[in-house]
Amino acid sequence: MKVKIGKAADNNLIINDPQVSRYHALLMQEDNGDLMLEDLGSTNGTFVNDTQIVKKKVLVSDKVTLGTIYSLSVTDILKSDNDYSTEFERLKNVYDSYVKEKVRIQSSSQFKTRLFQSLPFAVIGILGIVMGFMGHADKGFFIFSFILAVLAPTIGIYFGARQAAKIPAKLQELANQFKIDYVCPKCGTFLGEIPWESLSNKKRCQMSSCKAKWIRT
Repeated sequence: MKVKIGKAADNNLIINDPQVSRYHALLMQEDNGDLMLEDLGSTNGTFVNDTQIVKKKVLVSDKVTLGTIYSLSVTDILKSDNDYSTEFERLKNVYDSYVKEKVRIQSSSQFKTRLFQSLPFAVIGILGIVMGFMGHADKGFFIFSFILAVLAPTIGIYFGARQAAKIPAKLQELANQFKIDYVCPKCGTFLGEIPWESLSNKKRCQMSSCKAKWIRT
């Protein structure tokens, strides 16, 4: 990747400013992925974070000044080459967090549902053991146990169903936020539930009107 900067029409990034030379600077990516900014013998110099340079490794957050006035960031220079790799990299965490939260909601809700449904039966079993130890229980205790044996499963099923009913709403809320966050950093197109690694293999947005670079080449 090479981005030529200057006033001349054949530059990748054309800047019409009195302080900017016809061929002022060059931003390029080396084989190891580092970004290097080189001054091309400009009249007024190239500065990185207010320090004049001839050739220097830069970061996307660095401020570049051409001459004494015109400033822009390394990110701005990359955008001139349709490079959105830095923003695309952040989407990996968005996708991973979505998958983890989705699994957590499903597993947590299933556990609570089964707990509500099975707990009443456990109570009945414990009550039966207690009655066995007591031997001859009084009539009131027997009636209470009978009512519990009839109602407990129904109560368990009811609360289990209520818990299960919460799952779709939680998943829908998660999905709605995911559709907002997991989008092409340039055109905003939702990327579906395609894993980030699979998208990175495509290297750029598939929308013909966008074609943003997701991976630097």
